[in-house]
Amino acid sequence: MWRLLTKYLKPYWKATLLAPLLMMIEVYMDLLQPKLMASIVDQGVLAGDLAHIQSTGVQMLGVALIGLVGGVGCTVFSSIASQHFGADVRSDLFQKVQTFSFRKLEQFKTGSLITRLTNDVSQAQMFVQMLLRVMVRAPLLSVGSLVMAFTISVKLAVILIIVIPILFAVLFFIIRKGFPLFSKVQSKLDGVNNVLQENLSGIRVVKAFVRSDYERGRFGAANDDYMAIAVKANIVMASMMPIMLFLLNTSVVAVLWFGGQRVWDRSIPVGDLVAFINYVTQVLFSMLMVGMMMMNISRAKASSDRIQEVLEAESEIKNKAHAKEDAIQYGRIVFDDVSFAYEEDEVLRRISFQAEPGQTVAILGATGSGKSSLIGLIPRLYEADGGRVLIDGIDVKDMNLRSLRSQIGTVLQQAILFSGTIRDNIAFGKPDASQEEVEAAAKAAQAHEFIMNMPEGYDTVIGQRGINLSGGQKQRISIARALLIDPVILILDDSTSAVDMGTESRIQKALKEQIRRSTSLIIAQRISSVIEADKIIVLDEGSIVAEGTHRELMQSCGVYQEIYRSQLGKEDVLNV
Repeated sequence: MWRLLTKYLKPYWKATLLAPLLMMIEVYMDLLQPKLMASIVDQGVLAGDLAHIQSTGVQMLGVALIGLVGGVGCTVFSSIASQHFGADVRSDLFQKVQTFSFRKLEQFKTGSLITRLTNDVSQAQMFVQMLLRVMVRAPLLSVGSLVMAFTISVKLAVILIIVIPILFAVLFFIIRKGFPLFSKVQSKLDGVNNVLQENLSGIRVVKAFVRSDYERGRFGAANDDYMAIAVKANIVMASMMPIMLFLLNTSVVAVLWFGGQRVWDRSIPVGDLVAFINYVTQVLFSMLMVGMMMMNISRAKASSDRIQEVLEAESEIKNKAHAKEDAIQYGRIVFDDVSFAYEEDEVLRRISFQAEPGQTVAILGATGSGKSSLIGLIPRLYEADGGRVLIDGIDVKDMNLRSLRSQIGTVLQQAILFSGTIRDNIAFGKPDASQEEVEAAAKAAQAHEFIMNMPEGYDTVIGQRGINLSGGQKQRISIARALLIDPVILILDDSTSAVDMGTESRIQKALKEQIRRSTSLIIAQRISSVIEADKIIVLDEGSIVAEGTHRELMQSCGVYQEIYRSQLGKEDVLNV
């Protein structure tokens, strides 16, 4: 936690320093008030000196105003420091997540990352503000009041010497019990957010299959788990308050009991006893504030550990020193004995093939055969575990990531759009594109016609994840987005599965004219989509079982023949 504090508070050291200094002024003024009150009682009220009461009252008012300035100033500067701290941590977390590979994103889970960027950062931010206020005020006020109490009566101060260790013991015990629970609280909150995120993303499927009751049960289970551990944690921490209040009240009674006797035998003035009670109350309330802070410290410690876990996570995909810029010239792709696995599950085994510049290479195979994983290795969305992926003779691991990906147009299996206009989504990879360029890309993707039929055309605002568009419309906008950057390499991962065959045929025809110089890799479920490819690679259980043209595979590859028959009927394969 301290590494997080020192790193992110350092740029705001002035506010971080001024906040506790101003709090020290407020504490000093608060320590003066009981002494001045004692003076009013002893030298004013009991002596019948009205002038002394008035003059001391004015002093108390002046001290209170100075304390007010210190308190307000501390609040202002602690807010500046804590809010900037939170903003910077969130920003760095977000930037860190952008560097993660797909594998690392799957490791952390979306719901957990959302919790860390929101709730965990808020807990740490709240701790910073309290650190600069309460954690400065409470110790100073406690120590200062203890010293002032000793100056009034050493014998009565013995009561504090007895009570304070008991308070510390109670705090230590409760914190020791509470801290592990708050780590579990944040973990259970991850579970709630994961279920919520999945439900909102798939709400249409939930409604279509009438699974609302099941989803309510799933969310209820996660919510109940979170509630149970949160209740347990808060019960442990809440028990601190009545215990400490009991000790506070017991101490005040003891002071009144023994102090009253000393007033009776005139060994201590009444005003000093009043002041002593005030100092005792300040000491014990300061300890109470520390106790309350301990709950926030426990939460903040758990949250900061989770934040640090993300910040310290190293993605296996990063730029090498002196990585090559603009290395892709022609788009010749070579897979040289490439293997890849998720955890221990091997997905690709010794994959070797090449795609020449301008060639269209199709990848065909059953679900789970490794098609999407294979094409994800080219722009380094995943990292190969063995072998090499070469583009124009250079290993992609030796290329600058930004340069590599900026020259590859990728249309992923799931069409993802962002809130904003249709134009903004098409121009996502090239924000400065002209309207003519945007429309040309849309026309090639067969999207221009339906866009122009919308009320605002290219300025039509689409909802989150393109909720107000059909699956086929989203796919065509995704294709247009990839075409707009004029890629050297174009990757289409089952990107026309939601469009009708006529539209798909027009898209394929337009693509041939649009990207003649691009090397294209196409994943498709429909065999009709790949018949005219220059080369077809057939994957089966992570291995290449055959490659060639459609005619060659129909004559030599049983897997390909079976796919053809299942989709287009049992025509004589030799006459195709």
